[in-house]
Amino acid sequence: MKRNTRSSRREFLGRGGKIAAGTALAAMAAPPVHAAENNTIRLALIGCGGRGSGAVGNAMESPHGPVKLIAMADVIQRRLTASHKALSARFGSRIDVPAERQFIGFDAYRKAIDCLGPGDVAMLTGYAGFRPVQLEYAVGRGVNVFMEKSFATDPPAARRVIRAGEAADKKNLKIAAGLMCRHSVNRQELIKRIRDGELGDVLLSRAYRMGPVGPLGTKPPDESELLWQFRNFIRFYWVSGGLFAEMDIHQIDELCWIHDALPVTAHGVGGRAADSTDCSQNLDSFSVEWTFADGSKATDVVRYLPQCHNEFATYVHGTKCAAQFSGNIHAGTVRIYKDQRIARDNVAWEAPKEQHTAWQAEWDVLLSNIRNDRPQNEAVRAAESNLADMMGRAAVHSGKVVTWDEITASTFQFCPGIDTMDYDTPPPLKPDAAGRYPVPVPGIWSEV
Repeated sequence: MKRNTRSSRREFLGRGGKIAAGTALAAMAAPPVHAAENNTIRLALIGCGGRGSGAVGNAMESPHGPVKLIAMADVIQRRLTASHKALSARFGSRIDVPAERQFIGFDAYRKAIDCLGPGDVAMLTGYAGFRPVQLEYAVGRGVNVFMEKSFATDPPAARRVIRAGEAADKKNLKIAAGLMCRHSVNRQELIKRIRDGELGDVLLSRAYRMGPVGPLGTKPPDESELLWQFRNFIRFYWVSGGLFAEMDIHQIDELCWIHDALPVTAHGVGGRAADSTDCSQNLDSFSVEWTFADGSKATDVVRYLPQCHNEFATYVHGTKCAAQFSGNIHAGTVRIYKDQRIARDNVAWEAPKEQHTAWQAEWDVLLSNIRNDRPQNEAVRAAESNLADMMGRAAVHSGKVVTWDEITASTFQFCPGIDTMDYDTPPPLKPDAAGRYPVPVPGIWSEV
């Protein structure tokens, strides 16, 4: 399991931008930053990819500042360096992250969070596989949290998120979860109208996320296996939960919100095109049906193939009429139709264009609640939507009906030792001789 640590670490750092390992190691020993000045909310970015950098931008652009980024952490030097350069060019002195507060390593999240104090925010925007342990540490340190979706890769990890959220309540900590559509004013208005009976009783909701996603090729021979799986995180279940679980958690959260409930069963089908060259673990097509306690249904149809019909939207059907709940790439496209026919010439009511994106809205809400000490803790709800997401994935992968009781009690784990992983830990799966990774086979595969 172990080999020369310095050699392995140098491999990661060298590939990450030719930054000297000594500098990164020295940064790990940096002392924490102390009390913020001028009522500034300080941020620590843990996971410096595109999502994390984008979230920093949303925080900086909120009217509920001032905010300042004071620490950054990642397992890959190149990613941190690129993010720091881009953010500094955009936001100037508000990116106050000198070398001694740039942390590299599997324990870097601890050092970044240790730079924060009460009222500050730990931004957990890296891989979902590491989200639970990072959330637990942030809550233990008494700091607020913004955590990107998804929140866990398997049921035991989701239960850890729930427990951390419950612990945060006792400390009056704010936890925002990256299911940003919950903060869309147009969707909130439609939910109110649904609850007021404008659509009648909800019988069916249906979501679509259909658009091309390219296949994973074979790993270059000189690339670290662990780094390869990190860099292609959505292709591997132990890192991200897989493409379906990582991306469609948004749609599944919307379906649970519409029904104001969690599903009791899920089943579905999925597969790969016959000519697939994808080396990843992902399927390229999914169709999942959830059933709720009142008998109503929710469906999610997913396809990642090119040259096919594309659609990105969510709809709801009541006993009186239908509505559109969500539009392309999470746009707040919200309409109520005169009957069940979904068509532009059949609209009874339509919400105006939203003034702010849902991504901006979620940060505006979080920072406002911190400023005004209002309660906000989305951890439990986010983890429950993640479990509904896992139900659908498990049902498709296994070819069986999966119940809520089964998924919430499941002890299945993709990578049981992930909390203690370091640069020398072999990843929990390896490719076959052709460079392909294990793919679910219905009737054989199980995640419950």
